[in-house]
Amino acid sequence: MDLVEIAPQATPPVCKIIDYGKFIYELQKKEKLQKKKQQVSVLKEIRLHPNTDTHDFDFKARHAVNFIEEGNKVKVSVIFKGRELAYTEQGESLLKKFIERLAEVAKVEQEIKFEGRAMHTILAPLKGKKKK
Repeated sequence: MDLVEIAPQATPPVCKIIDYGKFIYELQKKEKLQKKKQQVSVLKEIRLHPNTDTHDFDFKARHAVNFIEEGNKVKVSVIFKGRELAYTEQGESLLKKFIERLAEVAKVEQEIKFEGRAMHTILAPLKGKKKK
């Protein structure tokens, strides 16, 4: 048996007489259980171009809905190549349309932002909508 300090911050400090090996084992079990209960959020990316057609847009929107229902975040990017940079307003309207399409299952976590040759936004699942 060992004298183990349980709560050193308390006044007076709390100590117990217990088997130290068993105490460490119990702590490890608690930590393992907490790690198991943690949920990992994955960021999935969907890439579009300013001239993406409606069928392709619908297809990618369905994929985004599936990702969000699994509990993942979705980064939607509009990539501009060459002269497409002149049509940034088309890209922005495409992203707004995408946000509108996913409004019932996701919320905007990061507003539309233009960086380099890409415009992107991040969508996160609504609370309580996770489906397994």
